[in-house]
Amino acid sequence: MTTLPNGSWFTSLPPCETLVPCGQGRHVIRWEAGELRLPNHPDPEAELVLAALGGEKARCVEIAAAWGRHVADLTVLGIGPRSAADPVQVSWDDVDAAGQAGQGVWAGPALRTRVMKVASAPKAAMARAAVRLKVYQQEAGEASQRRLDMLSLLALGTAFQVRLSGHVVAAYADRLDEPDELGRNVRSVLTAALGGRLALVAERWLGIDPDQVEVSLHRDDGWGSVELAGRGQQRRLLVSLPAGWLARVWACGLALTGGHLVVAVERAGWPDAQVLALRAPGAEPVSLSAHAGDGLPGAPDAPHWEI
Repeated sequence: MTTLPNGSWFTSLPPCETLVPCGQGRHVIRWEAGELRLPNHPDPEAELVLAALGGEKARCVEIAAAWGRHVADLTVLGIGPRSAADPVQVSWDDVDAAGQAGQGVWAGPALRTRVMKVASAPKAAMARAAVRLKVYQQEAGEASQRRLDMLSLLALGTAFQVRLSGHVVAAYADRLDEPDELGRNVRSVLTAALGGRLALVAERWLGIDPDQVEVSLHRDDGWGSVELAGRGQQRRLLVSLPAGWLARVWACGLALTGGHLVVAVERAGWPDAQVLALRAPGAEPVSLSAHAGDGLPGAPDAPHWEI
């Protein structure tokens, strides 16, 4: 079972994998080249058919289905990590607890009481109450499934969380002025996602307070702009970058490489890439060759690049 590939933004990312409790053991879930793979489940589609007929659905297959449901969900950008050193910790015990709680989602107490009160009412009133009950059950079930999906995806670990964020950004990077399926303003969501992540990169790059970083989405051709303005408390780092920077640069671990802020990827690849980078705000970007090095302490699964 695979995700939808979003161009080649992920070419600079190595594979990653994790073990998840599944059935009576622990199975590997692997991400590679934009796809989520289940080595222990060679035919997940057939397993889904069996589950629909009353069989037990394997957790690995459930996770792959959840990944597919949220690979273009802007909500991911609001709950995912802002950096590889900013993990969102969720355990499989948390996922199990949410699953057990979700099994009890039926009609709420207030609605059940109202349905009971119209039990002897005219048929039309009973029909309306039944419709409201069905709608409530459906909405409650969907909310419970959404919560379980998100917890399961977060439980995969930071490497998967970052890659999922990259997929979401790539799905919308060229559709900034179209609302998503829930009517959300894509440009606003991606601007907030870019600002939150870039502010932490700028802090490491310049030592600037993240609150002094102002970010906008670059609309025109080219990579954008990065400039310092003001002094003291009024100092601001003004950054304008394309939305796709979050996928091609940030998600691939290239944002700060060799003391340079990487603003674009000229040639993607693993373990080598050619990048366009700034030594300082306002400077002209230079083309640099980057090579993947060993992982950093505290974030062993995060790509680490060196000039």
